[in-house]
Amino acid sequence: METARPHPIGRTGRLVLAAALVAVGGTAVVTAATTATSARAAVVLNDSEVTANLWQWNWDSVAAACTDHLGPAGYGAVQVAPPQESVYLPNSADGVHPWYEVYQPVSYQLESRFGNREQFASMVSTCHDAGVRVYVDAIVNHMAGTNNPPGTRGYAGTEFSGYDYPAVPYSGWDFHRPGDNCPTDGSINDWDNVAQVTSCELLSLADLYTEKEYVRDTIAGYLNDLIGLGVDGFRVDAVKHIRKDDFAAILSRLDDTVAEGRRPYVAQEIFDGANNPDLQARAFIGNGDVLDFAYAKGIRSAFQGSVAALQNIPNWNLDAPSANVFSMVTNHDLERDGVVLSYKDGTDYVLANYFALAYPHGKPSVFDSFTWSDRNQSPPHDGGGYVTDAVCGGTWNCLTQSTGIKGMVGWANAARSVQSTADFTVVNDNVIGFHRGDRAWIGINDSGATATATFTTGLADGDYCDVISGAAGGAGCTGATVSVTGGQATVSIPANDAVAIHVNARPGATPSPTVSPTGDPTDQIATTFTVSATPGADQDVYAVGSISELGSWAPAAAVRLTPQGGNTYRGTIDLPPSTAVEYKFIKVTSGGEVTWESGENRSFTTPASGTFAVTETFRGDVVSGPAIASSFHATVYTYFGQNAFVIGNVAELGSWNPDNAVALSAADYPVWRATVDLPPNTNIEYKYLKKNPDGSVTWESGANRSFTTPATGTNTNTDTWR
Repeated sequence: METARPHPIGRTGRLVLAAALVAVGGTAVVTAATTATSARAAVVLNDSEVTANLWQWNWDSVAAACTDHLGPAGYGAVQVAPPQESVYLPNSADGVHPWYEVYQPVSYQLESRFGNREQFASMVSTCHDAGVRVYVDAIVNHMAGTNNPPGTRGYAGTEFSGYDYPAVPYSGWDFHRPGDNCPTDGSINDWDNVAQVTSCELLSLADLYTEKEYVRDTIAGYLNDLIGLGVDGFRVDAVKHIRKDDFAAILSRLDDTVAEGRRPYVAQEIFDGANNPDLQARAFIGNGDVLDFAYAKGIRSAFQGSVAALQNIPNWNLDAPSANVFSMVTNHDLERDGVVLSYKDGTDYVLANYFALAYPHGKPSVFDSFTWSDRNQSPPHDGGGYVTDAVCGGTWNCLTQSTGIKGMVGWANAARSVQSTADFTVVNDNVIGFHRGDRAWIGINDSGATATATFTTGLADGDYCDVISGAAGGAGCTGATVSVTGGQATVSIPANDAVAIHVNARPGATPSPTVSPTGDPTDQIATTFTVSATPGADQDVYAVGSISELGSWAPAAAVRLTPQGGNTYRGTIDLPPSTAVEYKFIKVTSGGEVTWESGENRSFTTPASGTFAVTETFRGDVVSGPAIASSFHATVYTYFGQNAFVIGNVAELGSWNPDNAVALSAADYPVWRATVDLPPNTNIEYKYLKKNPDGSVTWESGANRSFTTPATGTNTNTDTWR
């Protein structure tokens, strides 16, 4: 809930909080460690990095959204509001129950304005049943405001005062205070001073003494209670205000998730604007992903100026590398300041979300909240302050449930394996298009008139369903259809709209199943053909074969393969299951002259279900093979400020120069990961190293590691630091 500037939220210049709640009931003493409830292992969760941020939705509404919309659309996760008990502020200086009251914890009981513990646990289970992970907005830097007036209580009636929180319990010894680590009167006066930012009070909020083992254990106990209920990850509030080693110590105490048995996902809020590199987002990626505020602000600038500027994103000064980013168009901290887009920006906001789901930067999220006219306004609530059910189309925004956004979630999932764009086409300042390899293409028109242009799509020839206007349904599309010929499509993009297609949304892709030779119903087999070839300047590469889907040996009906760069050509074709297939690759000129590859027919039998792929070299061609996507997975334990890298004997790995070593992502800490394109048939020597906060380098011990890249395909190295 941090602000971008060093002055607090509120009309009075201070975060003045007033409450007139009459005390009800006694103080409940509950510790997270004694309230853990085991969740059952979940069904298979969606293979997606897209998150729906349902900010300040109550638990019943989140559960309904998971079942009815998020799961079927393919969302990988839902982000939910802070679930712990917070202050109850019916008469604050900023209005009735301002939104920020939930960022002032009173206890770690799961009794909040969004529902109780049982409702929260039921929501998590329901979302898992729908295939959706649950990420919780976690507040671990602080408790409630020290300037709350006497008598202020929490939603469960819990008493607290100043630095005394008996329901946790925390006492004055558990907080940073002036003269005890905080070098000021308690306020942050210099936002580039690490000691002040990490040990003084953000907006008068009681700052937890996270250097202390008791505080670390207590915070971890709360987070483990949530994990025990099935929570899969955390968006962590105000992480810049916690020392990195303190937060690392807390994370090291967390359990693996129940549903998948893996480390909880962590996305850290590191507000931008600091000049001190130690307080910038890149310095925190050793503990998890970070929110990229600069990316959201850049998107706003483009959609309110020229979307052509989006082609320059690789040159933007973003908060962190793509592999370490939880990306967004907006969030609750920013939308009310006008520095990013919000629902109030109409089609610009919608188009920006389409773009963010399509562009390969970070793990994208889509934000749904409530309508507002005042920056501190409460979500819709009943007389007791409890948030009422989210009713779309009224006071609640439900962009995550719209046809276009759900279609783009499928688009993002289909394109996930290709982390780059190609053929970024700028038709004019307001119209752009690009594709992600041979997986997906999008065109965006941020103007008031229909725009028609021809785009290179990267996709195999055929018809595709526009997932913005509809989906694949039966034998056709419920929306518009786009035809690809020779890898290109001439598309009319409606005013202030977009058109998007991908390999998994084609007419007939989701009809009733076909019948296999055994008489059992089954799906078609998406079969990917990849070939390395050196065609002439006037030649394209095709696959042709013994069945109708491959042209029945007729070159005129062969399937064109899309250039991928580096002499690689690829296409995905739906073939019948459990079927023997003979095939070859051919080259065809624009005049129809055919060159067949040499040798016998190639052959395979499609499986009964799933997918299938072949990777070959055009016989008779001398091809320097395609780059080998080589993954490095290293278990490396680091301390705060340290980051892990891989280095080796080829230019792609820095040629043994630490300055050029490849940074590894700590998103799955303690496993650090990176994928690097390496030359084929090449002996690789490599090692891991750590770069320390002072700029020095620590090399792992032992001899150089080594492997030889294959001629085609991929390679994975799984190692542990020596």
